Amino acid sequence: GCVLVVSVIEQLAQWHNSTVKAAVERLCSYIPGNTQKNVIVFVFCTVSFSIDRKMNADVVCHSLKLCKQDPGQPLCHLYPPPKVSWFSSFFQSYRFFMGFSSLCAFPLLADLCEKMKYVLRNKLPFEDFDGDRFSTFPTLRGYHWRGRDCNDKNTTVYPGRRPDNWDVNSDSNCNGIWGVDPKDGIPYEEKFCKGADSQGVVLLGDSAGAHFHIPPEWMTVTQMSAKSFANLPMAFTDELDWPQFSEITGFLNSTIGGWTDSLYLRLRRRNRCNHRDLQNISQNGMRTYSSINIAAYLSFSLARNRLLDYPAIVIYATIGNDVCNGNRDTLAHMTTPKQMFSNVVQALRYLDSRLPNGSHVILTGLVDGRFLWDNLHDRYHPLGQLNRDITYSQLYSFLDCLQVSPCSGWLTSNETLRNLTSERALQLSNVLKEIARSEKFANFDIFYMDFPLRQTAEEWQKMGGQPWQLIEPVDGFHPSQIAAALGTSVTWQKALREWPQVLGKENPFNDQIEAIFKDQGGH
Repeated sequence: GCVLVVSVIEQLAQWHNSTVKAAVERLCSYIPGNTQKNVIVFVFCTVSFSIDRKMNADVVCHSLKLCKQDPGQPLCHLYPPPKVSWFSSFFQSYRFFMGFSSLCAFPLLADLCEKMKYVLRNKLPFEDFDGDRFSTFPTLRGYHWRGRDCNDKNTTVYPGRRPDNWDVNSDSNCNGIWGVDPKDGIPYEEKFCKGADSQGVVLLGDSAGAHFHIPPEWMTVTQMSAKSFANLPMAFTDELDWPQFSEITGFLNSTIGGWTDSLYLRLRRRNRCNHRDLQNISQNGMRTYSSINIAAYLSFSLARNRLLDYPAIVIYATIGNDVCNGNRDTLAHMTTPKQMFSNVVQALRYLDSRLPNGSHVILTGLVDGRFLWDNLHDRYHPLGQLNRDITYSQLYSFLDCLQVSPCSGWLTSNETLRNLTSERALQLSNVLKEIARSEKFANFDIFYMDFPLRQTAEEWQKMGGQPWQLIEPVDGFHPSQIAAALGTSVTWQKALREWPQVLGKENPFNDQIEAIFKDQGGH
């Protein structure tokens, strides 16, 4: 984090031909908000006293002790080491920081950090007054992550439930359809939704499913402005995830490039009675085999009542984290096929105890992450575009040195290691395929599909795009907005072709629903 901030400040000073102090003031003017802004300004300004044009970001951060070299470990640096002494100018500056272990130590951020800890621990909306696991607040695991509650004072009203008395008097399932047709006295919910195969969509996934994204304009000084950072508070309180634009549960028009297309939106178009019935239960860093017991994790987070709610399509997609970690002995820390089988079956048994009868589960295989190195390693990272001095290969090496790489097995120049990582990913995908073939459950059927990277890339190239555009530019690891939208199309076409029963039938009353209820209360 320190190297990033200092790099941006130095490049702002260079781009605008200003002093470091003026660059810090410029950057601080871009940051929205009041309380958090004051803290960020305070941190930036303190760091800025230590920035010298002769010292690159690595030097500054090591001198401030915000970066350190552990005994026996290599010195990690993003830039080439300078020819001057690292510590001659910075003694007074770093001493100030020694009392702070993290940003959460700042009193003004303590309350926000406590909220974030609650959200990260439970994967439940922070603002949920009736305790039904749905919210009227967008972030902090609110309705960006699961359908918006239409009455947060009544625990029996929430998206996805079967209607109470056909919603004659009020909207109990938040799909915007309620009341009685004055022409014949039949409740609209009964007339339009009875027998319509209504169902929700639930994603159990990792950071790719949550749609992790850091806007490149946050660190590309030639594009940087106050507008660039307008979404910073929202992004922070959504864990730098953008589920509202994601491949499975996206529902808003993308503001981060590309376009939004999702399984949820297609299910809603197919049957408007499915409005708002979505849940994105994804976690950055989620693994099948980890300290998290997946069944327990689901029991805290999944909002589905087997007796009162509609069936659901559950997408199980941990597409990379079972082979991805930042350890130097990365192969030893990958999920094994035996662990994969045990934990996935355990999670499926829990789902069988909670999902309404008639549900469906789709297991998604792991990605072949060699695509990342092959298409990015010699390109310039956003942080290196101004001076053409930082490639993705350099970034990957820096993160690996720090042992914070999102995937040491794939984000490496070691071709043998990349191949071994893909070999393990294929083994784990085969486990999922075998589970789908052999395991049977009472309340849902189960299917398997490969992660559609190859088909997505082929489709994008037909449209005139380049493969590297399918990868998030800042982290060089996650699927981009374009990849998410195109992936939806591939998944949908496969389901229509091979498992049409999963998607349900098209509702013949869709036009009437739209005519009477318009956008059904929106999202």
